[in-house]
Amino acid sequence: MPSRRTVLAATMGVTASLAVGGTAHADDKTLRSLISRMTLPEKVGQLFVMRVYGHSATAPDQADIDANLSEIGVRTAAELIAKYRVGGIIYFTWAHNTRDPHQIADLSNGIQKASLGQPRGLPVLITTDQEHGIVCRIGKPATLFPGAMAIGAGGSRTDARTLGRISGAELRAMGVNQDYSPDADVNVNPANPIIGVRSFGADPDAVAAMVAAEVKGYQGSRVAATAKHFPGHGDTAVDSHFGFPVITHSREVWEALDAVPFRAAVRAGIDSIMTAHIMVPALDDSGDPATLSHPIVTGILRGELGYDGVVVTDSLGMAGVRQKYGDDRVPVLALKAGVDQLLNPPSLDIAWNAVLKAVRGGELTEARLDESILRVLRLKARLGLFEKAHVSRAGVSRTVGTAAHLAAADRIAERTTTLLANSAGLLPLSRRTHGRVLVVGADPASPSGTTGPPTGVLAAAFGELGFTATALSTGTAPSAATVTKAVAAAQEADVVVVATYNVTAADAQRTLVEHLVATTKPVVAVAVRNPYDVAQLPTVSACLASYSWTDVELRAAARVIAGRVSPRGKLPVAVQRADDPTQVLYPVGHGLSY
Repeated sequence: MPSRRTVLAATMGVTASLAVGGTAHADDKTLRSLISRMTLPEKVGQLFVMRVYGHSATAPDQADIDANLSEIGVRTAAELIAKYRVGGIIYFTWAHNTRDPHQIADLSNGIQKASLGQPRGLPVLITTDQEHGIVCRIGKPATLFPGAMAIGAGGSRTDARTLGRISGAELRAMGVNQDYSPDADVNVNPANPIIGVRSFGADPDAVAAMVAAEVKGYQGSRVAATAKHFPGHGDTAVDSHFGFPVITHSREVWEALDAVPFRAAVRAGIDSIMTAHIMVPALDDSGDPATLSHPIVTGILRGELGYDGVVVTDSLGMAGVRQKYGDDRVPVLALKAGVDQLLNPPSLDIAWNAVLKAVRGGELTEARLDESILRVLRLKARLGLFEKAHVSRAGVSRTVGTAAHLAAADRIAERTTTLLANSAGLLPLSRRTHGRVLVVGADPASPSGTTGPPTGVLAAAFGELGFTATALSTGTAPSAATVTKAVAAAQEADVVVVATYNVTAADAQRTLVEHLVATTKPVVAVAVRNPYDVAQLPTVSACLASYSWTDVELRAAARVIAGRVSPRGKLPVAVQRADDPTQVLYPVGHGLSY
């Protein structure tokens, strides 16, 4: 295939120098030469990162073919690449891209083969959201780590870097070369519905340290890290998937709070930064979302922060970016703002043709496209994709979910579990006095392909630790009958462990806990998502925060409760009093031990 050999031969020398951070004129000259040979439609395609349904690039299941035809107008990933020449593809669990590691590697190879087989074919940036904790697209048997807020509670830069290194190595083995992680938002709003435990915490300097460490871990494994969501999504009570959040921070507050982790990411050599679909009037009073804001993307991120890497939008299918402009205007305005990659538009045909029309009509120049394409090609070269875009099944077997990786995740998780309250020294539990454990509570769906449900995972973990444990799922909204059943079951136990999930003042979960406490059996609460639950549970004997309900965090919580390890986590966010939110119940840094 002469065209592919030509591309490879032309860029072999480029990759070696860019891999160590070089951006010599000769390197850019080679990449610009590649760009000069591209047609305008090919250039437009390079700017898009698109979803596609199916486990295979050429032979997906019929249901996935139907979904692709309905949403994209193609049958397969290979047809998507042939028609639109997209520069990137994003994997989702719900799009059936991530069944198992070997299948993922085969899909990645199929995508690269399809792209490199095109005239002037280029390697593809294959991306996903593998944040760990509550947002993961690739589950077991890949190694799953605690999420960001748990890592923040652990407070170890080494652990953050290890997470990035191991997760990056496993992603790279499966052909995923860009990860939309870490989250660089500073979560100062307990009511934040979309960030929350995806953030490392509420202290900007602590968040910055973790972001930088994780970036170095990922990029040391040759996976592009992506800091998100610029200029900062941590202080909002609106989910930008469904609405248009407004951040009311002053410029001074933004500089001291939200900007700090992004500056750290830039200093750490971050490969890409994702924009947020939020309005920040202090940074741009036009009413446009940051994704479409030239003052924010070009003026602040590029100009003031000095960032010249790849800027990718958050999903263009989200409500936050679609409320003011139509789907044909959004991609054009994003490029005019200064972004490089357009992520997952609701209609690729509308978005792709809108950009093409904007260039042909003079609203966008071809030179403007070339700027972004150069950044994208620099990244592909730095990742070594021109040298080797494919992966091997042997590499998957050798790297993904190894015993050493799984053990590292367990050890890190043990350092994150946070003991918030321990009335009368109930914990650690003794098998002699509290050998019969009833585990009740919420069983939210597994966030990342772990085994679940949480009550079952906790009960199994206690069983492995020598306790006699029974699981009774009571859900996030237990009925009166369910509460009665749990109270009856508690009579046969020595201690009750209840998994709570975002408890509020009027929550039925709180009613459940109160009835269990009334049995006089000791009750241990494990907040399996937000640590703020403890403020609503003043009567429990003990309360811990695991920050997520993935298996690795739940097993660690069980080991802490049983005293196999001492609790070491410290709150990375403050917990306010339930009866007076202006008062702090537990400050940042709070955490008990044995």
